[in-house]
Amino acid sequence: MSPLKKAWRWILQQLSRRNPTVHTLGSQKWPISNLSGGLVAIALSFTVLFQACGGAATTDTYAGADSTISDPAVEVPSEDIPVVSQSNGNQSANKVDPLLQEHKGDKPTATPIAIAQPTVPVTGQAVTYATVDGTPVTGYLAQPTTPESDTLPAIITIHEWWGLNENIEAMTRRLAGEGYTVLAVDLYGDQIATEPDQARELMRSVMDNPAPAQDNLFQASEFLKSEYGASALGSVGWCFGGNWSLRTGLLLSSELDAMAIYYGQLILAPEALDALDMPIIGFFGEDDSSIAVEDVNNFESVLTDLGKDVDINLYPGVGHAFANPSGQNYAAAAAEDAWEKTPAFFAANLQSS
Repeated sequence: MSPLKKAWRWILQQLSRRNPTVHTLGSQKWPISNLSGGLVAIALSFTVLFQACGGAATTDTYAGADSTISDPAVEVPSEDIPVVSQSNGNQSANKVDPLLQEHKGDKPTATPIAIAQPTVPVTGQAVTYATVDGTPVTGYLAQPTTPESDTLPAIITIHEWWGLNENIEAMTRRLAGEGYTVLAVDLYGDQIATEPDQARELMRSVMDNPAPAQDNLFQASEFLKSEYGASALGSVGWCFGGNWSLRTGLLLSSELDAMAIYYGQLILAPEALDALDMPIIGFFGEDDSSIAVEDVNNFESVLTDLGKDVDINLYPGVGHAFANPSGQNYAAAAAEDAWEKTPAFFAANLQSS
């Protein structure tokens, strides 16, 4: 094993052993915001070196998604952004602005097709699951109203560029109906975009300063384990969230049991991807102008060569955000196929037989 790979694995091991409040290093106890943020920044620096790569609701019970909701996926790129930088405005703009053009006129507008009912009654509620930089973070948590066990497997859902809106809450309930405790994290600090310009700025704020989002996701994992006794853990995200689902796999490589990516920007460096120890499923469109087919194929090839369990689905004739029923690129057949495969993937890897 190369020295660089050894360093990468050591960092991930330290991160995976952390306490949600403090971490002991020698005789010192460090707040997680100080230690994990630094280690994460170092870890993701290796990735950059390898490859120059709404509002929370109150408690409600749902027999199905009974309200009109908005889009489940909107494109956001974040590859090729040096994630440890605190001032990458120009580089962020180079990646975000073309997508702003693609979304000209788009809004997270509710449509009937966006409503998807859980398979069983589900209860959703706002929960405070983390404290980042001294500020409590509220997400949206859903479970079957009558769970089959007190310790269900858990899934982290990661929003697209609009933020944690009603649509993400609905997707969270839909997954919970399959037999999971599902937590929708909020990486935007309780802000939700309704216009592309707003979404652009919110996304850039995370891209330019990713350490709080990394700490956010660590604490989400700990919250599901400590407060809900999660027996297994998965992640899924769309676009901006798809990229962050991949990053979650890298940051929580020893904690995550399954990872799903919906057309999120990809990391291709073998030295980084070798740290992934969970099954991976991905959904991409051949006509996606923000993620090259060559990158999708390379991503699959690298993971396969590394001996990883990977299932990449590349749909012909569809573009980015094809699973977004309120967006201009919605493709019903591809979206339905991807959704059918998503619960099946989690069932195979998170639910014991």
